[in-house]
Amino acid sequence: MYHNESISDVIKNLNTDEKNGLSESQASERAAKFGKNKLNEKKKKTTLARFIEQFKDVMILILLVAAAISFVIACIEGQPKEFFEPLLILVIVVMNAVIGVAQESKAEKALDALKNLSAPHARVIRGGKDIIINAADLVPGDIIRLEAGDFVPADCRLLQSVSLKSEESALTGESVPSEKDASAIVDEKSPIGDRTNMVFSGCSITYGTALAVVVRTGMDTEMGKIANLLDGEEDGKTPLQQKLASLGKYLGILALAVCGIIFVVGITSGMDVIDIFMTAVSLAVSAIPEGLPAIVTVVLAIGVQRMVKKNAIIRRLPAVETLGSASVICSDKTGTLTQNRMTLVKAWLDDGDITEDISNSNSEKIVKLLTTACLCCNGTIEFEGDKVSHIGDPTETAIIYASYINGKEKNALEAESPRLAELPFDSDRKLMTTVNKVNGKNLVIVKGAFDVLEKRCIAGNVDRARQVNDEMSRNALRVITVAYKYIDTVSESPTFEELENGLTLMGLVGMIDPPRQEAADAVKICRRAGIKPVMITGDHIVTATAIAKQLGIYTDGDNAITGAQLDNMTDAELDAAVEHIAVYARVSPENKIRIVKAWQRKERVVAMTGDGVNDAPALKAADIGCAMGITGTDVAKGAADMTLTDDNFATIVDAVQEGRGIYSNIKKVVGFLLGTNIGEVITVFASMMICREAPLLSMQLLWINLVTDSLPAIALGMEDVEKGIMDEKPKPKNEGLFAKGYGVKIVIWGLMFGIISLASYFIGKGQIVGGNIEAGRTMAFLTLALSQVIQAFNMRSERSIFKTGLFGNKKLNLSVLVSLSLIAVVLFTPLSIPFGMIHLTLRQYLYGIALALVPVVVMEIMKLIEAIIKKNK
Repeated sequence: MYHNESISDVIKNLNTDEKNGLSESQASERAAKFGKNKLNEKKKKTTLARFIEQFKDVMILILLVAAAISFVIACIEGQPKEFFEPLLILVIVVMNAVIGVAQESKAEKALDALKNLSAPHARVIRGGKDIIINAADLVPGDIIRLEAGDFVPADCRLLQSVSLKSEESALTGESVPSEKDASAIVDEKSPIGDRTNMVFSGCSITYGTALAVVVRTGMDTEMGKIANLLDGEEDGKTPLQQKLASLGKYLGILALAVCGIIFVVGITSGMDVIDIFMTAVSLAVSAIPEGLPAIVTVVLAIGVQRMVKKNAIIRRLPAVETLGSASVICSDKTGTLTQNRMTLVKAWLDDGDITEDISNSNSEKIVKLLTTACLCCNGTIEFEGDKVSHIGDPTETAIIYASYINGKEKNALEAESPRLAELPFDSDRKLMTTVNKVNGKNLVIVKGAFDVLEKRCIAGNVDRARQVNDEMSRNALRVITVAYKYIDTVSESPTFEELENGLTLMGLVGMIDPPRQEAADAVKICRRAGIKPVMITGDHIVTATAIAKQLGIYTDGDNAITGAQLDNMTDAELDAAVEHIAVYARVSPENKIRIVKAWQRKERVVAMTGDGVNDAPALKAADIGCAMGITGTDVAKGAADMTLTDDNFATIVDAVQEGRGIYSNIKKVVGFLLGTNIGEVITVFASMMICREAPLLSMQLLWINLVTDSLPAIALGMEDVEKGIMDEKPKPKNEGLFAKGYGVKIVIWGLMFGIISLASYFIGKGQIVGGNIEAGRTMAFLTLALSQVIQAFNMRSERSIFKTGLFGNKKLNLSVLVSLSLIAVVLFTPLSIPFGMIHLTLRQYLYGIALALVPVVVMEIMKLIEAIIKKNK
């Protein structure tokens, strides 16, 4: 009952050290004893269970029943060759099931890898050093630091807390954040919501800072006790997958209707009942792209893995689809459009109106300004040889580093002038305040934005400071103002009103965060791709506009406004102006939501970046929420659809490009599978209607299904992003997969396959080439199977196959080789006999191959017509 114990007792019982934490050897021993700090995951399906699931499809079950009936008849007739058909059907169905399991496994592995990449981290003290580790590696006794925006990684007893609040609705149902107090000792039987000296795994810190000791991990945490309630959650499907699953059902109904007609026609024509039944069911199985949702999952998962290599971690698969439609990117400035390498370059002191460039030998007065600002910072800097690591807010670490190079190290300053109280920074106040004991006096230090602090200063040359602030801002410097006052006593819980008024202006420090070159290049790509880049920042409007101009975000005809101006605008006024506003400065989190919704009312798909706790609502409101991987809080990452591991604007643009590429590939796969399947239906249906003959036997249809519906389709989904995809305008928000005549094209492709297959069948059985029905079926099989494999190359691009080249997709080349081998096996080996095929004459083979090449000609003509229409638009 750690909440009922004093801090000293908790430390003693856990055998840890408040200052130095656990040693690495202690942590290793405890990891072996307590295991990983993870909740038990839902048990995954075994490979066998997945394999059995493949046979739950109604059409597959019907096919197996048909194979069983065929097997019984073979037993009755007693002819060995009669057993081949049911056995072969069984083999083909099993092979299809194996491919299905392989697809599912690949998708699951890809998504598991993403979960590991987006795993939460914790800032822990080990061996006296602050380090960042995976939250899963925490053990009881670890000392951790928490601040606003962090997810609590384990159940912890607070050791120190400053204005700490924790959002615990996941455990208590209480929507209002709970106020915490490390010094409290709570009744042993108090409920979770009343344990004010504890923070709990899975909850988040909404305000303040804390030092805490881990007391329970993994399934021993309060969250672990209710973890079994989470096991019932099912993995959601993306909107596209749901549409395709629905499409599959409609196609299934259509295919069954066609099969019913074929069955009736076959019976009335005197065909063998089993043969016609097998043909009808085989056609239904071939016609329904039952593997389409699974293939789409694989394509999405593989695309997401490619994004990881480009520093974008997708947390939700539907975001991939949405990315392809992004038409507005609202981005933070600092660290995303700029290098997030803040360097203090200039300082101005009110006492004597002194301005200096920052160096390692600044004047005594400027050094005093730097050390005072340093005492009001929470970041740290660490040195490894020549490498300097900045941990915490870049603005603060820039101040700390400037103080350090002037011989004033932060830890030494804090030992000399200990902190007595703190009011943490938040984006509403735009201020941070500390109270330090300096030379025996209680010194209040306030740092923050000039336009906020100037109203709170009653002493100092504010007018001159405003001039210096504007001059620094015009030079694209980020300006931090420092003010102070002395107080007689420090109350137990000081308020903003008490500490942040009646101040004396001390000075200003200006820092530069240069624009990223790759961000400027990405802005150019956005313009070309019809995407509007918008800068949203908490910085001064002059600074923001200067950076926006350098990057190309702010151009002639654009406007820049402040959060205050935005607050004075009605929604109607914002809607009228939003398309011409390129820069929003001094904005609040609430402003961000208004900006997102204004664009959404224009039917635009909005990507929004954010890193703070208060950004979470805007990230959720946006179509694509992008959290910062480096500076972002855990809460922001949890609310976002995507995390940028390098906090770079160019990564968002790369992700949009990949999103467009993935959507394009899915479209290709859908077109390929539906076109070929429609072709099979037309071939069999037309032949049965015209001459009461099945142009393809059940085994032949199933073999074509195996050859064309799996490997080439998946390989097509792995196609590299096409050149020029970012020269196109974004896809409208609600545009369907079959929009812009794509559905009509698929039907035309299906008719094409049907016509060439029927032509091949009639040529093969005709007297011109000395044929018969077996030759006709062999030629129909050759043409249909070969043309569908060739179609995979046609589907690679909307550009001519002769411009894109045949061999650019190595995976497609390999899958086509496998498919051609499978076709050759049943055409040129003894297997052709049980498949009901014969060896053709050279002339017949040439006719069949020539017809199989017809799709190349038809597709090239269609592509040429489209290119001419597009050019003349």
